[in-house]
Amino acid sequence: MDDVQIVRLGYRSLAAHLKGKSDAATNGLSADAVLLHASILETCCLHILHFFTQRSTFIARTLVEQSQQLDELTRKIDQLIARTPSPADAPFEQRYTRYVAKKYRELTIFGLDLSDSPDRWPLDVAYLSLNATADSTSAVPLHLPAEQALASNDRVLLRGVAGSGKTTLVQWLAVSAAKKKMQESSLYLHGLVPFVLPLRTLTREGKGLPTPAEFLSAIRCPLSGSEPTGWADRVLSSERGLLLVDGIDEVPEDERNGARDWLQDLIAAFPNNRWLVTSRPSAVRGEWLSADGFTELDLVPMSRDDVASFINRWHEAAGASDTYTRSLLKAVWGKQDLGRLATNPLMCGLICALHRDRRGYLPDGRKELYDAALSMLLSRRDRERGIQKPGVIRIGEAHQIQLLQKLAYWMIRNGRSEMSRVNAVELVALALPGMPQVADQANAERVYRHLLVRSGVIREPSTETVDFVHRSFQDYLGARAAVEGIDFGLLAKNAHLDQWEDVIRMSVAHARPKERADFLETLIDFGDQRAGDAQRLHLLAAACLEHATELDPAIRSAVQQRAAALIPPRSREQARALSEVGPFVLELLPGPQGLSDDEAFYTVVCAVRIGTDAAISVLSQYRHLFDMRVKTELVHAWSRFDTRRYAEAVISHLNGDDLYFPVSNAEELHALGQLGGRSHVQAAGTFSMDDFNRAGDAKLLTHLRLSPERGDTLDWIAGLRRLRTVVLDSAYSQVDVSPLAKSKSLRAIRIQHGLTLVGADLLPSHVRIVSDELDA
Repeated sequence: MDDVQIVRLGYRSLAAHLKGKSDAATNGLSADAVLLHASILETCCLHILHFFTQRSTFIARTLVEQSQQLDELTRKIDQLIARTPSPADAPFEQRYTRYVAKKYRELTIFGLDLSDSPDRWPLDVAYLSLNATADSTSAVPLHLPAEQALASNDRVLLRGVAGSGKTTLVQWLAVSAAKKKMQESSLYLHGLVPFVLPLRTLTREGKGLPTPAEFLSAIRCPLSGSEPTGWADRVLSSERGLLLVDGIDEVPEDERNGARDWLQDLIAAFPNNRWLVTSRPSAVRGEWLSADGFTELDLVPMSRDDVASFINRWHEAAGASDTYTRSLLKAVWGKQDLGRLATNPLMCGLICALHRDRRGYLPDGRKELYDAALSMLLSRRDRERGIQKPGVIRIGEAHQIQLLQKLAYWMIRNGRSEMSRVNAVELVALALPGMPQVADQANAERVYRHLLVRSGVIREPSTETVDFVHRSFQDYLGARAAVEGIDFGLLAKNAHLDQWEDVIRMSVAHARPKERADFLETLIDFGDQRAGDAQRLHLLAAACLEHATELDPAIRSAVQQRAAALIPPRSREQARALSEVGPFVLELLPGPQGLSDDEAFYTVVCAVRIGTDAAISVLSQYRHLFDMRVKTELVHAWSRFDTRRYAEAVISHLNGDDLYFPVSNAEELHALGQLGGRSHVQAAGTFSMDDFNRAGDAKLLTHLRLSPERGDTLDWIAGLRRLRTVVLDSAYSQVDVSPLAKSKSLRAIRIQHGLTLVGADLLPSHVRIVSDELDA
């Protein structure tokens, strides 16, 4: 031992240690002598320790060792604290999750506030499950419910066009994780703590993106500052975080790499949490986050069944009669232009509100829809509510649009999706001298309040900020301001930036014929001169054609020629971009002859995304290809088109032992039966054995793929006499398969990884259960 170790023992422990090393020291001594020996030994040890502690070198050495011990002790305590939740964590977490559940529990449904109905809808009633799709090289199924994307993938990048439901999905996930009582479809979120991180808010003031400790303050959560120190860090360190990063596209393009660096740093520090990042499709290139382990998915446009469900639920919530519902459904299915617009929840809400407000009359184009929607919001809204009374500020529709478009254009020019309330009031103040009819009634603050409370177009996400209820209205109004200001040079200069895409399209719609022609000519010239931006600019010009009500034929031809040069598409991004151009692309898409497998597949993807019945003739040309990706895309597209026409032109020519034919309603099931049935069927709706027997599908059915909902029973399957294999990919954690014990033909059950089968012990021994990751 050295002196420091001896002193640390103390004189009694040192004496005991020495005695233990020499048991023979007291041999032959009497009992009294042994006691005396022990006393003398302790006394000697006391003097030894005193001697050591008086030496000059001892104090210095002791201080060094004590410092090292304190450092080690501090490090271990810090590790223990990081692993051990603070006693205050659980109570705060309960407060926080209650706040999240309350804040995001309702949706604003466009147009519902024009009647006596409330303008907000309970999320559990309003939420419409949409599908997401992955590229065929992905390990996940080709199609899956969007809310289940995180069930089998810890990191997901979800792309969707404006109004497709990305933010609504974020709300659903946040509320589902925050609820104490969870639905079976969201059990995989149990125990996770949601952090909703809208990037439009986080980047508004140009500050750096937040660390976990700053999450609550950055989103202006009212509980910020009351959380226990280090709470967010402990949540993420314990791998319980659900990080919902909404709106990469709302970050200015030159700041997106910084946003990705921020994400990568967070993931490196807290790798095993769940992450959902959303964006418009054009904002991030393919595989933008794939190197960081993200699965990239695209929201699929609403199917015919989805549209019908939305329209029915909207009218039910609004208290509208069935006559309006039936009339609108007939119009949507009967008018191709209208049906093509009704592909996402925002546009469906617009169409429902306008159809009811105008007693069945609907405008045709996208610009006309926005024109009518703004007119309805800005003028008829208050008249319906009887608010036009003496003493109340009266601002005409034209003046309100002028003021709102100034706010919209400021946000667009500054690359923002929200602005400070102070700046908004200042912009109103700058505009009032040119509007004496408004200025005579009130000051800028009161006019701003009027726009906020009465227009229904802007809102305050916090007491300090203002934004538009949807980015689409911002783009529409900003484009109008740009055209009125003859800012075509600025528009062309920014046309290569994805944040300006919808602004460019709406600008073409607002422009006069000569302005429109000159502007589109400038766009294609820029594309010719800039090799790196050629594809984007030429496709953008082509996408503008559907908004060009009158255009010089030479300019139209030049735009179409450049779009044709980009056909066939060679990637999912190109297919998506081409589909945005509109139905005229269908005339340019080639048949499969001479195309590679990838070119053929992405041509089919493009035609499916365009979604009008005019695409059926294009898709029918690809029905004989052997590529399973093409076949799968074709069968999953059935719900996008007229059931019988698509069945005759495409479905009737498709078959294959491994190709599952999806049916979501009785009409599709009957149509499949009329074609003689198929051996492999995917039942995406609720059916019975009688449904299959009546449709004539049971006679060939050997493989059935199901996604059982909560409470669904599998009793009816046992009566399918030729059924050999059942494939289960339920969103719920458990499925009761005990009814399948009655089946005499069943030989195998394939289940998604992680799915628990209840009653599997009752199955006959010859029924195999195979657990795997289902492919398409």
